[in-house]
Amino acid sequence: MTIAEILLQDFDHEMKGTRTTLERIPADKPDFKCHDKSMPMGRLAVHVAFLPRFATNMFTTDSLDLATTKWPDMVFDSREKLLADFDALAAEARGHLASSTDEYLQKNWKMLWGDKVIADAPRSSLYRTMFLNHIIHHRAQLGVYLRLNDVPVPALYGPSADDSMGF
Repeated sequence: MTIAEILLQDFDHEMKGTRTTLERIPADKPDFKCHDKSMPMGRLAVHVAFLPRFATNMFTTDSLDLATTKWPDMVFDSREKLLADFDALAAEARGHLASSTDEYLQKNWKMLWGDKVIADAPRSSLYRTMFLNHIIHHRAQLGVYLRLNDVPVPALYGPSADDSMGF
């Protein structure tokens, strides 16, 4: 089994759970925040939906300079747009991952802030830590937002208090 085939198993599982979470974002509460320091729910949902673009960047470039990279505004327009953006970006990232060779995934990729190196490690490692773990982290935050708004939290790794998964 290739590295990409192994990573695709996790990718497919996590993108399914992420989509299920995004499907439940209440369209009428994009400004809801758990705390003054928290990101508004709509903005956080857009960030999660756009994270596959970051994975695509890892697969199509040798580095990313955060000091000069322009990212789209994280404005929540509608749940339909959120899901359409996520579906397109996840499909694109999946395609790049699926076509990556072991040799390519073992080559280093860099993240920079101008002259400062934030990360310089094998692409497969940074994909897992900076993309996959990142999206799981923010998806979990969205689960808290859902709970605080009495929206059923999806079962992701087993039953939730709202979804028994047939148990």
